[in-house]
Amino acid sequence: MPLSVAIQMDHISTISIAGDTSFALALEAQRRGHHLWHYTPDRLSQRGDRAFATVEALAVRDEVGQHFSLGAPERVDLSGMDVVLLRQDPPFDMNYITTTHILERIHPRTLVVNDPVWVRNSPEKIFVTEFPDLTPDTLITRDPKEVDAFRKEHGDIIVKPLYGNGGAGIFHLQEADRNLASLLELFMQMFREPFIVQRYLKEVRGGDKRILLIEGEPVGAINRVPAEHDSRSNMHVGGRAEPTEITEREREICARIGPALKERGFVLVGIDVIGGYLTEINVTSPTGLREVKRFGGADIASLFWDAVEARRG
Repeated sequence: MPLSVAIQMDHISTISIAGDTSFALALEAQRRGHHLWHYTPDRLSQRGDRAFATVEALAVRDEVGQHFSLGAPERVDLSGMDVVLLRQDPPFDMNYITTTHILERIHPRTLVVNDPVWVRNSPEKIFVTEFPDLTPDTLITRDPKEVDAFRKEHGDIIVKPLYGNGGAGIFHLQEADRNLASLLELFMQMFREPFIVQRYLKEVRGGDKRILLIEGEPVGAINRVPAEHDSRSNMHVGGRAEPTEITEREREICARIGPALKERGFVLVGIDVIGGYLTEINVTSPTGLREVKRFGGADIASLFWDAVEARRG
């Protein structure tokens, strides 16, 4: 049976379809005959205990420059949808958190993917701390003395915003770098929340692996290699995607975290692994599906909709 699917995302006109996972999910849903609607988070509303959005019927085409068509705007009660995809990109700020509160009103009668309660309660750089033996040594703080002591212990460190995304604001500070105090001053002016400090993993020069999981099981991976003069591997900032295989160590990591993902009702998750260490668990809008398929791997968009359709019965 066709499903009615609303996609809450950044405006579809702004995406790069070559690597956009929301677009890949929309293409596969359309291929299966599901009915698609599109809306941006600013068009989401709550009145009483009901969630509304101003949506537009969506058709997609895998053609650069003419990849979508939208119908006339209409205000709908989202409880009338079968599925809502929660797919806007972070930052994971109070605006993002508020959308999860609103979507919580309709889930699970309308299936929201991923579950908005657990998206809200599983910040990506904090969720990993539930598995300290799988992660590099990590500090979350606003206290410069704590950061200074951590750096004296580990030498090279990474400092980044706790709720950032796409590689923005990530700094690699070498042991002899004299800019730490200035950087912390800047972070404390820019961010009210703590920031995250991690032991630098030199293995990142060989790549930061993105592993995608459906219903807690690994289904594909890509390796993201940083540009020569950058320590960040995110493709938004110049990282290069390469084909890769999932190692035995990485399968052990997936097996450890899989039960927690299933308990939280996460259908699609992307984890980041560097040198055998888990660094992030991405539950908001994981990416990488199109790259995996382009390199000859699984059609993860198809596996995603298999899982969603099974949940809808």
